[in-house]
Amino acid sequence: MGLENLTAVTHFILLGIPNTNGFETILFFTFLAFYLCTLLGNLFIFSAVLADRRLHTPMYFFLCNIAVLGIGMSSISIPKLLANLWANSRTISLGGCMAQVFFHFLASTEGLLFTIMAFDRYVAICHLLCYLIIMNHRVCGLLAASSWITSSFQATIFTSLTFTLPYCGSNVVDCFFCDIFPVAKLACTDTYILETVSFINIGVVPMTCFVLILVSYIRIIFCILKMNMGEGRRKATSTCASRLVVVTMFFGPCALIYSHPEMSKMLVTPVNIFGNLVTPMLNPAIYTLRNKEPCPAYDGDDDADTKQAGQWVRALGWESGDLDLVPAFAPRAVVVLIPVQKNKLQAAWDSPFKVVKQLNDVNYMVELTGWT
Repeated sequence: MGLENLTAVTHFILLGIPNTNGFETILFFTFLAFYLCTLLGNLFIFSAVLADRRLHTPMYFFLCNIAVLGIGMSSISIPKLLANLWANSRTISLGGCMAQVFFHFLASTEGLLFTIMAFDRYVAICHLLCYLIIMNHRVCGLLAASSWITSSFQATIFTSLTFTLPYCGSNVVDCFFCDIFPVAKLACTDTYILETVSFINIGVVPMTCFVLILVSYIRIIFCILKMNMGEGRRKATSTCASRLVVVTMFFGPCALIYSHPEMSKMLVTPVNIFGNLVTPMLNPAIYTLRNKEPCPAYDGDDDADTKQAGQWVRALGWESGDLDLVPAFAPRAVVVLIPVQKNKLQAAWDSPFKVVKQLNDVNYMVELTGWT
């Protein structure tokens, strides 16, 4: 009897966005413009990073993963929403509904990637000299692969739990896409186990990621406050601020939707649209806002030290004008062991300090700006 109930529903009907009578055409072209911007923006980032060897760095590698995820996340639900608005096509197959649930749970990959990128910025700012050693190609590949595998495993479990429930009654989903809670409401059995496991998992994973991100940026803030150069402090703050905006846009809608599943329809629909349409479009713009010119192309006339400086600039995701912030073995800035201001008998490494003159291969005349 259970198998008969399971196969009784072969498709679902999506109600779409409520209260849109007479506005379907306007909404269609508005959402279409957002969707095209999402595709073009993320495809541009992905293709640019692949084409330019100067962008083969940890930051841009993880940004490529987020771009691919943004394309997939928006493409799994927005085309069906557009078809609903334009042609009133509300029917979705069982397989299509399962795919939407699976890929929306796969969005947890983005939260894991944001956590990794926060750690990447922490290492780049607080442990500058060890950055290329810690964030090497092997480590970056393992971190990205672990994020995708973990999220896929999670998405498979929840999709299986959702669609092994018997569906023998209504097949009308009160949403513009198949999400776990609207679909689970249609089951002909108790969904307590599914809802409990969902709340625990959805609460633990994002909260853990958010706490780790928060800790990383708190440590970064302390490192920024210790910087002697005002310009370096400003640029580091600007970089971190853009990351925090993206993280807030991702975790905000998730917290509202999944911590309050009984939220009023007037609020849940805009939040869903923002998370599925607006956020994937804004991510590329925010992440690339400071990187208008990734790094200049070096020709054969540049000396080896300058090329080494350029490698560090690219690896750290800085702009081409940030050469004054490169580490000690580049000729433009050095790390100096100087007395601590509160206790002159103690010394600590501080950086970066501008090189005024290179005396020989190992000695430099340094401008101790902002230090007394």
